[in-house]
Amino acid sequence: MREPNPITMAAMQSDEPVFREVGVGPWSQTHPNTPRPDDMGDPANYDPRFDTVLLDEGDRRNVLDNYRYWKVSAIKDDLDRAGRHSFEVAIENWTHDFNIGSMVRTANAFAAAKVHIVGPHKWNRKGALMTELYQRIEHHPTIEELIHDWRGELAACISRMQAEQMHIMQELHRFLSAEETARGLLAHRRLLLESRYAELQENIDEARSARIIAMDIVPGAVPIETYRFPKRCLMLFGAEGPGLSEKALELADDVVFISQFGSVRSINAGAAAAVSMHAWIAQHAA
Repeated sequence: MREPNPITMAAMQSDEPVFREVGVGPWSQTHPNTPRPDDMGDPANYDPRFDTVLLDEGDRRNVLDNYRYWKVSAIKDDLDRAGRHSFEVAIENWTHDFNIGSMVRTANAFAAAKVHIVGPHKWNRKGALMTELYQRIEHHPTIEELIHDWRGELAACISRMQAEQMHIMQELHRFLSAEETARGLLAHRRLLLESRYAELQENIDEARSARIIAMDIVPGAVPIETYRFPKRCLMLFGAEGPGLSEKALELADDVVFISQFGSVRSINAGAAAAVSMHAWIAQHAA
């Protein structure tokens, strides 16, 4: 019989590892003598966001502490209400790549506005660890349809904002036509309208500057280290090995690569997606 490796023996004989506890136990243990927030008979403490099963059994999910015991739908709604970031992620699913789940999990961690799955509807969820439940996910049969839909939604968004601007201008015009006394009383309202108009203009400019960015190592691509991500964009990611399809590269506005300094040509697709999304975060959300 082969002798155990001495490193392995020493490791097995040590008192390591000691891991920290993940999550929380049942509500009765973590909040003794505190009313349960799911008791509808106690209106003063009742909170519809809390899940009865999690309160009974504990919550060991991979969620932020402020979401402990919350229902999945409540967490998703809260992320929407707080405001997700303005970048979106699209993943080609032609090879049922195991990295897709990891990409979805990263998109959730960085609060991407949406995740688009391109190709067959069924995708490899293993690496997502249920984070897809909190994310806005859309499916598209082809990359062409995705880009057509994305640009169409962008145009519709610009139109909605311009319509709101028009309404604000009309109200401001009525404000200027009012009696001097009335203008004094409505000064605060005017400031709010002007601020909202400026905010809308900024969002319109960002939407007009939106770009589709293919992340791949191909001739003509620019390094991510010097690339300035637009605030509103759609990042395209391919599968492990083949990378993005020719059509995706053809339809993208920009092609960006992550510089490599070792012996391999590229890093893992899931890791590349994480690096790319965090590059956007560092430029716009840090």
